[in-house]
Amino acid sequence: LAVAAMGAASPAAGLGGMARYLQVFVLVPAAVLVLLRGRADFRVLAWSFVGLALWQGAVGVHQYVTGTGASYQGETVRAVGTFGAQDVMGMATAVALGVVCATGLALGRTPSWQRAAAAGCAVVLLVPLAVSFSRGAWIATVLTCAVQLALAGLRRALKAGAAVVAAGVILVGGFGVGTAMLQERIDSITQVADAPDQSVVDRYTLWASAVGMWREQPLTGVGLKNFPEYRDGHATLALSSGSDIEGAGETYHKQALLSPHSMYLLVLSEQGLLGFCALVGSWLALLVCAVRALGRARRDGAGLDCALIACGLLLWQLVDYVYGDIGGPSTVLTGVALGLTAWWGLTERTAADTTRRDTLPGRVEEAVAR
Repeated sequence: LAVAAMGAASPAAGLGGMARYLQVFVLVPAAVLVLLRGRADFRVLAWSFVGLALWQGAVGVHQYVTGTGASYQGETVRAVGTFGAQDVMGMATAVALGVVCATGLALGRTPSWQRAAAAGCAVVLLVPLAVSFSRGAWIATVLTCAVQLALAGLRRALKAGAAVVAAGVILVGGFGVGTAMLQERIDSITQVADAPDQSVVDRYTLWASAVGMWREQPLTGVGLKNFPEYRDGHATLALSSGSDIEGAGETYHKQALLSPHSMYLLVLSEQGLLGFCALVGSWLALLVCAVRALGRARRDGAGLDCALIACGLLLWQLVDYVYGDIGGPSTVLTGVALGLTAWWGLTERTAADTTRRDTLPGRVEEAVAR
């Protein structure tokens, strides 16, 4: 980060970008790592994710029903929650992370009423996630929940799959949730190559521009916050002037495209291989640690819900970063999610051993060992 900050267009931009990266990927995760003391704290934070998702989802569904959301295909129906039209991915991120946490809680071995409540929350949150019209959040959530189900066991996966299918039939067939716009948005996922819309064209163009920057400066990149400065020099004429912003309290205006909308390409273009290997390498290392701790949880029969949440949160982020990057208030959720994964993968076993030693059987066992 320091090397990339030195290559920024100005000291202010370099220090600001460096502070942002440190905040999201170092300071907030470290604070969560230090503050958590056990699985009970972990579950409280996970339920907080679910609660935030329910609140934002309720606001988003109200926007969709009343037509007071952000603009989408000429209609103000896109659910954005309290994040506004400037950050259309904010509510989708909050709701998707809530679905991941609720799914992990539902697949754990906590009391049955908690699992039932978590499963109900996960199903309810599918509605605001759908009307967010965020294809990247849909793809990341589906893949992450599928992996969580597979890690929880085949029998639970089959039961949960049957419940999701039943909920989909009720929502679509009974309540008519599947609107024409929603169906068109789903169909557009498979049309990114044959007949892409302008947003997809812009994204491809921005991706190509980021790759061009990296090829010029493969080791250190073009510097933090420098993507907008080099964008036009590498972009083709297919790139539009910006995205349309309207609704949810915003008057119509154009928002400039200042990032490649891919975290991996943003890091690669601005920080080069040095920054890419440092950041992505740290995320993959956390994922490996979390998966190893999940194996211990399955053998011991305790903390499976925490394991599924920790692995799911990081996996969702890794998949979503293919289509999105950091920006806006929702990035604080990214930092907290990384902190939960770090706690589970790095310190959960130590915390569990400490809790066991504090009990009478644990002290007896320790004395016998001595």
